[in-house]
Amino acid sequence: MARTPKYRLADTAQQVVGGFLLAGPFVVTEEVWTLAEQMSWFHTAVTVAIVFAIGYGALYEADDDRDPDREAEVAGVPVRFVSLMLVSFGSVAVLALTLTAPSTFVDGSTAERAEVTARAVSVGAIFSVVGAATADSVF
Repeated sequence: MARTPKYRLADTAQQVVGGFLLAGPFVVTEEVWTLAEQMSWFHTAVTVAIVFAIGYGALYEADDDRDPDREAEVAGVPVRFVSLMLVSFGSVAVLALTLTAPSTFVDGSTAERAEVTARAVSVGAIFSVVGAATADSVF
């Protein structure tokens, strides 16, 4: 019988490294910001759903040693998955704001920048979740 890995703070640290590593190039790419400007909120919701599906699949479907029903939970959701989603979206948002990408790529009001930034974060999170989940699973 396979041993179920327990969630530790070190797992989040690994996710952060992987998430930032893969998110970086997409945060500073003009094409991502152009796509985000053209996306509707429907497209954004679908993109977020894709991130959740990739994250869940990478953590629990691709790794036979993990069982989401046997992990610590927050409101019925495994802590490891919550951490993965926070890292995936958070790393992109932190990088975007730190590197001043919204003001570099988006002309318009503060509200417009915030909307486009939210959509760009959803795009970048697709790549960030791959890095974060991989780092969590491999290390």
